[in-house]
Parts: sequence; C-alpha cells; structure tokens
Amino acid sequence: MKLTLNSTYLILLVLILLTALTATFANPTYMVPVIMGLSLLKFWTVAFQFMELKNGNVFWKVLIIAFGAFVGLVVILLL
Repeated sequence: MKLTLNSTYLILLVLILLTALTATFANPTYMVPVIMGLSLLKFWTVAFQFMELKNGNVFWKVLIIAFGAFVGLVVILLL
C-alpha cells in the first residue's frame, strides 16, 4: 500500500513538473493540448488512486473517464 501511494505521488510530481516545463518552453500552438492532456492524466490518477475508483463499479469508471475526456476536449476546442 505504501509503495503504491509513494509511486502515485512520484507520478503526480513528475506530471506537475512536465506541465510547468511545457508552460515555460513549449510552442504556444501546442501548449494548451499538451497541458490539458497532462492535467487529464493527473485527474484520472487522483480519481482512480485516491477516490478508490479502481475498485469501483464499471459505471463510475466509465463515467469519470468520459467526464474527463469531455471537459478536456471542450477546453481544448474553446482555446
């Protein structure tokens, strides 16, 4: 259990650093989709690990994946 939490924290920290580096050095054309993609990965990691959706019903798993994809797509299309 502790190893899983530590690895999840490490993954989240790496994703945060990648987001910061992307915001600093990326071409503005590709910046929004890349940052939204990394944010969706962070969202799904937190949802499945800390909200215990990995052990949940299939309906909730599909719903959280679809919700994240829908919101990410809307933000990318609006910007």
